[in-house]
Amino acid sequence: MRIDRRIVQIALLLLVVVAFGTLGYMLVERFSAFDSLYMTIITIASVGFGEIPRELTTAGRVFTMVLIVVGVGSLAYGLSAITALVVEGNILNVWEKRRMEARIEKLTDHIVLCGGGQTGRHIAEEMLKTRTPFVIIEREDAEVPAIRKLGEGVLYILGDATHHEVLRKARVQAARGLIACMPADKDNVFTLLSARELNPTMRTVSRLVADESRPTLVRAGADAIVSVPTIGALRLASVMLRPVVVSVLDAMLRDPGDVRVEEMPVGPRIAGQALAELKLHERVGVIVFAVRRADGHHVFNPASDYQVDAGDFLIGCASPEQLGAARKLLAEGGT
Repeated sequence: MRIDRRIVQIALLLLVVVAFGTLGYMLVERFSAFDSLYMTIITIASVGFGEIPRELTTAGRVFTMVLIVVGVGSLAYGLSAITALVVEGNILNVWEKRRMEARIEKLTDHIVLCGGGQTGRHIAEEMLKTRTPFVIIEREDAEVPAIRKLGEGVLYILGDATHHEVLRKARVQAARGLIACMPADKDNVFTLLSARELNPTMRTVSRLVADESRPTLVRAGADAIVSVPTIGALRLASVMLRPVVVSVLDAMLRDPGDVRVEEMPVGPRIAGQALAELKLHERVGVIVFAVRRADGHHVFNPASDYQVDAGDFLIGCASPEQLGAARKLLAEGGT
C-alpha cells in the first residue's frame, strides 16, 4: 500500500469520527453545530469539559463514553500509523540505498553516465533497451524522482561527478566508458579530467554546449564530442532536404558501431574544388550533409557546386573505414 494512500485513509477516519461526534451531540443534547463540534474535539483530545454549554444528560454521557472509546482509539491509531510510516519510509530508504551501493560496487565494464537531466535520461532509456550496464551520477535532488521513473533497477549516485570520490563510487576505474552530459561545459571538462586520471584507457564522450568549448574538451581527453543542438539541426535538415541521409542516420542510431557522423578536415589541395568534383559518395560511400566553415558557421545540405576552402570541415556519415578513406582523399587532394 502506498504511503500517500494510507495517510488519506487515516485523515478520512478522523473526519468520520469528528462528523459522528458532532452529529451525535446535535441529536442527543440538542447543541448547536458549533457547540457540538467543540464538544467532539475536546472529547477526542481528552482535555476536559470545563466550557460545555450545560450539564450532559444521561444519554449524553453514554454517547460521550462511546465517543471517547471510538475517538481516542482512532486518534491513537492515526498517530501510531503515521509514526510507523515515517520509520518505515526511513528504513526502506536506507535499505534501498545500501542495496544500490552493493550493486554498484560489483559493476565492471559498464558506462558511467554523468548527468541525470533530460539528455541523460534519454541516454539511459537507450541503454536500458540495449541492456547495457550503467550508473548515473546526478548532482541535483530534484532530478532523482525522474531518474527513478526510468525503472526499478536503475542505479544512480547523488553527487558531483567532478569529484574523484564520487567517480570512484561509480566504479569509473572499472568502467569501459563515460558519458559527460551535464548542462555546463566546465563541469564536463572537469569530469573528463578526473575520469582520465582514474581510468586512462576507457572511451569518453562529452556533450558540447558552446562551440568555443570544443578545443578544451579535446584537451581534456574526450574521444568524441557531440553538440546536441547541432545534431538536432542536422536531423531536421536531413529529413526535409536529404531523405537518403535519414536512412543513414537511422542506421547510425540503430547500430552506432557500423555508422558514425564525423568531421573531416579539408586539406589545402582540396581548396577551391566543388563537392561534386570530390565524388566522396561515389568513390568511398561517404554522404556529406553539412560543412563547418573555418569561421565556425555551419552550412547544412550544401549544394553540389559548393566550393570548399582550407580550414573547412566536411560533416559526413558512413562506416569508420569509409570515413578513413574519405579523410585520406581529402588530405591527398582527391587522388
